[in-house]
Amino acid sequence: MFRISHVLGVHRDYDRRCIAEIQTLFQAAFPDLDVGDDYIARKIGDQTGRGYPTILLAAHGPGDEVLGFALADYFDSIGFAYLDFIVAQAERRGRGLGGALYEALREDLIARGAAGLFFEVPTDDPGQVPESSFLKMNKSRLKFYERYGALPIVGTLYDQPIRPDNPAEPRLLYDPLQNTKPLDAPELRQAMKMILTERYHYDSDDPYVLELIASVKDSPVRLRKPRYITPSDKKPKIPRRLQPLKVFCSSRHALHHVRERGYVERPARVDVILKALDSLPDVERLPVRNFGEKPIRAVHDTDFVNYLRNFCLDIPEGEMVYPYVFPIRRTDRPPHDRSRRAGYYCIDTFTPLSRDAYKAARAAVNVALSGAEAIQAGHPLVYSLCRPPGHHAERDTYGGFCYFCNAAIAAQYLVASFGRVAILDIDYHHGNGAQDIFYQRSDVLTISIHGHPSFAYPYFSGFADEIGEGPGKGFNHNIPLAEDTHDGRYLEALDEALAMVRKFKPEVLVVPVGLDIAKADPTGTWSVTPDGLFEIGYRIGGMKLPTLLVQEGGYNIRSLGRNATRMLTGVCAGVLGRTRRR
Repeated sequence: MFRISHVLGVHRDYDRRCIAEIQTLFQAAFPDLDVGDDYIARKIGDQTGRGYPTILLAAHGPGDEVLGFALADYFDSIGFAYLDFIVAQAERRGRGLGGALYEALREDLIARGAAGLFFEVPTDDPGQVPESSFLKMNKSRLKFYERYGALPIVGTLYDQPIRPDNPAEPRLLYDPLQNTKPLDAPELRQAMKMILTERYHYDSDDPYVLELIASVKDSPVRLRKPRYITPSDKKPKIPRRLQPLKVFCSSRHALHHVRERGYVERPARVDVILKALDSLPDVERLPVRNFGEKPIRAVHDTDFVNYLRNFCLDIPEGEMVYPYVFPIRRTDRPPHDRSRRAGYYCIDTFTPLSRDAYKAARAAVNVALSGAEAIQAGHPLVYSLCRPPGHHAERDTYGGFCYFCNAAIAAQYLVASFGRVAILDIDYHHGNGAQDIFYQRSDVLTISIHGHPSFAYPYFSGFADEIGEGPGKGFNHNIPLAEDTHDGRYLEALDEALAMVRKFKPEVLVVPVGLDIAKADPTGTWSVTPDGLFEIGYRIGGMKLPTLLVQEGGYNIRSLGRNATRMLTGVCAGVLGRTRRR
């Protein structure tokens, strides 16, 4: 068994280990290529300077070791890609790994909107390959690619040997992917120029380059007729190889169900999002595991955690206790009566406690931590669908439907592996929980874009002048926005926040996601549209950082599923460098 994933950069130790293993495979497969010991790292790490993305896919074995890889450049300015290498471990060749990598690359390029894929394969002409074993291998390769509609280009000088002493040099193939439009001459000339200048490092005005480009006369371009696959042969059934968005969710969220009329934080929120996710091709659900209380205590006050657990478990089944008395002095002497003690650590009157509230809150923490663990394991994009939400829970308080700060607990867990973590809260309401927890720390950058506290909960925090203190001074940023915020203004604020993230240079990004920023949410006032949500996701994904999305608010059941899929589709597109196809 193996899985295939994207290697998006050189940010993490995990990425660097993968790239080192890929480089070892590369050098074993091509010992005579003099491209340096850091060729793969340069290809994946220097994409901005080149002006086009490089796609690196790795196949991982059961122990997460790299079994093979595919490396391709996507010349997005012309809409075509060039497959540079597909390599599998020597002992894995002939066992379907190379084919799976090719299928995964096609899947990625189709999702990006690529018009076609070029690559080179040794000729199957018997007159040019006298060695029978090589000829048999070349025929097998071309037969494999024919199954996908990839055929050699004919009628140009590209199919002529560069050196007379090596007539078996590779020939150029073209795979139209799902494109039904025939390749025309101007497109092939553009593609040839990019391949020759970018892959082979010819100058664009080199006589050889000019000669090859000038030799493209036919339009549509002629492709060789299939030699190995007949129209009656069944086309291969291609499974999905890439599911870049890993999703975690616990059914235990439904334990916490406040049935009072008008209470908007209800189990149906998760149900509609999960149903909407079924329509997305990029999603893989993964199991949640239990992490215990230790990660919670790393973030929250021990007395607070003990109080919440013991108080909730002492409440009779089916009973809800609403806080209505809040201590501002003599907190060392809590009331004995349960109903009066409910507000001991609370900040509002509408976050009730029940026997199941603690259980559901613990389950939400496990969802967030399972997502963090997946980031540690090398998955670049993870969505933790948490309920109840968490971003209003401070170190020793709960409120705003929140009991434990899921995102902050996950961020603290990630600090141990990555060192520097950024939290970008995009909920309508201020992310006061993470701000309070990390306010005096410089290893976690906290940013919140939210409604101004003059009109938006929690009212007492979220002002622009709250910038951290002590070692954390300058590492907390609030961007409060007006009541009538729309797509354009929100995206301006998001760009400001992302610039802060870039300056901080984190190893991982945690995003508390609030879909209550969308139009017609019952707890918000903004008019962010589904297209706006897509663009928000796209720009966050475009940071190319390992990203953990943690669900927070969003309460309009009728539009919640669509809003979630629009944002998540945008994040996937941004992470993978796809075009903005909405």
